[in-house]
Amino acid sequence: MVEQVKLAVQKQSEFFNTHKTKETEFRILQLKTLKRAILAYEKRLFEALWNDLHKSEFEAYGTEIGLVLAEIGVHIRNLRKWSKPKRVCTNQMVHFWSTSRIYKEPYGKVLIIAPWNYPFQLLIKPLVGAISAGNCVVLKSSVYSPHTATVMAEMIREYFPPEYITMFEGGREMNQILLDQRWDYIFFTGSSMVGKVVMEAASKHLTPVSLELGGKSPCIVDRDANLNVAASRIVWGKFLNAGQTCIAPDYLFVHRSVKDELMVLMKKKIKDYFGEDPSSSIDFVHIATKAKTEKLAALLKGTHIVTGGEVDIETRYIAPTIIDAVKPDDPIMQDEIFGPILPVMEFERLDEVIDYVNSHEKPLAFYYFSTSVSKQDEILTKTSSGGGCINEVVMHIANDNMPFGGVGFSGMGHYHGKYSFDVFSHSRSIMKKSNFIDIPVRYAPYKNKIKLLKMLIR
Repeated sequence: MVEQVKLAVQKQSEFFNTHKTKETEFRILQLKTLKRAILAYEKRLFEALWNDLHKSEFEAYGTEIGLVLAEIGVHIRNLRKWSKPKRVCTNQMVHFWSTSRIYKEPYGKVLIIAPWNYPFQLLIKPLVGAISAGNCVVLKSSVYSPHTATVMAEMIREYFPPEYITMFEGGREMNQILLDQRWDYIFFTGSSMVGKVVMEAASKHLTPVSLELGGKSPCIVDRDANLNVAASRIVWGKFLNAGQTCIAPDYLFVHRSVKDELMVLMKKKIKDYFGEDPSSSIDFVHIATKAKTEKLAALLKGTHIVTGGEVDIETRYIAPTIIDAVKPDDPIMQDEIFGPILPVMEFERLDEVIDYVNSHEKPLAFYYFSTSVSKQDEILTKTSSGGGCINEVVMHIANDNMPFGGVGFSGMGHYHGKYSFDVFSHSRSIMKKSNFIDIPVRYAPYKNKIKLLKMLIR
């Protein structure tokens, strides 16, 4: 397997050096090919996502396939404009008769490693940016979403030559083999723990990386929030994909005066969305593996369950669950939950929430529900996160005009829309200067030139 990977990397180096991928029309053609491939495989992708995660066609399209198709459309429409050299201002006093431009050029060979929770979107959406920027790409899917991985691998093999885009499947051993190779860029989505491994491997060759990680993303509901709207959106965002979403609300802080009312509303929303028995709902996703189900079930032991709590290890099912009376030092508050369990804590003053959030690692997302503009501004000013929403959850990811990514422990680098093109492109600064005149002030000897230099550089 090591030799197979090495050969694939070598072939991609050779193909990139033909300069074919740098042609704008070639890239647009490949984006259209990718779109055609996805549409041809759409039905099989629906089936695979159901088998891996019990994901309905609606959720599979809305959170995976549809988002990727929309991303492709954005790149096809804008790539010619994005790829043109951008002229920038030049100080003619210092650089007389010069012009300056920024050229966007591809890095070369790119490795994209994706997780299992959104196995299609989180592998193929970065691929769109890598194609758009003109790179060759090696894709690595997760071993925990085997059905989707198999379908994607077949799709890639059918529509793209391996010297341009190829895909490998497998577990940690395959990850390590791939990370041992020399890449021009690595794009990784997954846990912070594995992100450290990726960054360490990249450091051996000083390879630039994007790390799309996670963390415990807080959701805060203040006393002046629209509680019905907050309940609807929080329940939807938390239990989307059964909580297996890096930007899902990980825990809820609610003002003491409205906590009971909000809890009643959230219980009702769960019933409205998934019925009396969510295990029989085709709209509720299951956990990826039995091992992950068991790990989540262990977090429920000794907690005060308000609603939910049912577990079936064999079917990888955990009911949408809300737990109350949670304390900061409880086991469930130590790591990202990544499942359909929402712990609830209460607060009296907004300062308490701000202090708690700031005493922990910077989260990937941050959500605040309030009708007070001044409090919205205060909490955004006094906290930090990769992104987030006011009076909404999760949906900031769906605006391709905004960058998506983490900060600090929740990641580095960002993508989506033009930011995907930028992240897989090197910005190359080039100055062109006329030979018509050559001002000698910069040449030695420098005697009596300091005053003139100070005039020019200020």
